[in-house]
Amino acid sequence: MLAFSSLNHVSIPSLKHGYSKCDGCGHIVTYQDSGTMTSKNYPGTYPNHTVCEKTIKVPKGKKLILRLGDLDIESQTCASDYLLFTSSSDQYGPYCGSIPVPKELLLNTNEVTVRFESGSHISGRGFLLTYASSDHPDLITCLERANHYLKTEYSKFCPAGCRDIAGDISGNLVDGYRDTSLLCKAAIHAGVIADELGGQIHVLQSKGISRYEGILANGVLSRDGSLSDKRFLFTSDGCSRSLSLEPDTQIRASWQWVSETGEQVHWSPGQAQLQDQDPSWASGDSGKTRRQREWLETDLGEKKKITGIMTTGSTQSNFNFYVKSFVMKFKNNNSKWRTYKGIASNKEKVFQGNSNFRDPVRNNFIPPIVARYVRVVPQTWHQRIALKVELFGCRITQNDSLVFRKTSPNTVGSTEREDETITKSVPSPEMPTGINSTAVAIPLVLLALLVAGMGIFAVLRRRKKKGNPYGSAKAQKTDCWKQIKYPFARHQSAEFTISYDNEKEVTQKLDLITSDMAG
Repeated sequence: MLAFSSLNHVSIPSLKHGYSKCDGCGHIVTYQDSGTMTSKNYPGTYPNHTVCEKTIKVPKGKKLILRLGDLDIESQTCASDYLLFTSSSDQYGPYCGSIPVPKELLLNTNEVTVRFESGSHISGRGFLLTYASSDHPDLITCLERANHYLKTEYSKFCPAGCRDIAGDISGNLVDGYRDTSLLCKAAIHAGVIADELGGQIHVLQSKGISRYEGILANGVLSRDGSLSDKRFLFTSDGCSRSLSLEPDTQIRASWQWVSETGEQVHWSPGQAQLQDQDPSWASGDSGKTRRQREWLETDLGEKKKITGIMTTGSTQSNFNFYVKSFVMKFKNNNSKWRTYKGIASNKEKVFQGNSNFRDPVRNNFIPPIVARYVRVVPQTWHQRIALKVELFGCRITQNDSLVFRKTSPNTVGSTEREDETITKSVPSPEMPTGINSTAVAIPLVLLALLVAGMGIFAVLRRRKKKGNPYGSAKAQKTDCWKQIKYPFARHQSAEFTISYDNEKEVTQKLDLITSDMAG
């Protein structure tokens, strides 16, 4: 690795009048400690008379690693077209067609401003840049292919943002990928890393196969590939096995379509398994929107670690039905349904579904879902909602439980406050009338008398005090009362038991309610 300080000090023309600082920027994806950035239209010709300027940084205490995957600037003098990196103390560049460009820069800072400017030109792809913190010295760019490496086994770090970079991949997670495939894009396709985050990949090279079968997975289309001498596979933790189900007892749906012939079983949720050769489950609603969304639910029998899902449409050529996008919901015993969210944005994640009735599409969950019940909730579809599904994952081990408890709030596990069980006081249908009902009513009368006595005692104490019993006028002007009263108005006493003889317990339960509202 090469470390550079001040390089090629050339006077840089000031920002020309009328230029926007971002009209020359192209694909940009950044996360906490890595990212990807390109010029506009990359890998096509960058536009004339534009400027792209962006500051990138990694956490404090780290150093920045920059890797230029591609730099193609027409200018030979860097007078009007150039790429420049500027930190608080150093300048790196400018770089253009005639200037030697290092493949990697190790900066003595955690922050740098990237500036790309173009004048009048005819050709040039511009630039593709990746960066990461010094924690990842094995950083590669989105353009690295497996045939660039000779070792049979190696580990590399992929930055965030490689999914939408131009370049083909061939193959799939099970059979492996053709060695001409882009490494990081293939890793996203395989579900080894998430595009929003990037991450470490572990690669094994082996003998090639005669044909590589493509599939759409995680927003990346893998194409069919021809014979090659070598292929590569990704090592994983082994939690990607198909979760076998009993379709008649473990799969159900909001409702199903009854065909014109009256054969209700023809589109039942019991036929929603991917391996089933019959038509899929189909919803009874063919409209574009419904107040109550349709869903297909799977009961795994116990809490499991779910790492992926594969879907198809009807699989029947005479019924061109399929789901184009969907969200995932999950829960455990007696808990509330929660929606799977993106780990970077913390917003509801909408998964790309099928583009025809036949070809399967795979999506991975990073982080995995940890739950017993999962629902596929279609958002958009073609003609009619129709689904077959296959879930992938494994049973939870003791080590998994420890890991989930230590992870960040974005982890989709079962330990977050949103997923806590809320018990309600529901009368039992088996409770007999008569003596037992009276026995239950007696403690309630005593409780009412106790509460009334406490109220009288509080009034007597208040009369002894001087001034405003509710505090100062300044206190009344704040929102403190609203913050306290609102949660109790929202959550009924049947859901939360409040004990007034223990001040600490009241505080703890109030914290629970307000944090649940904030979530």
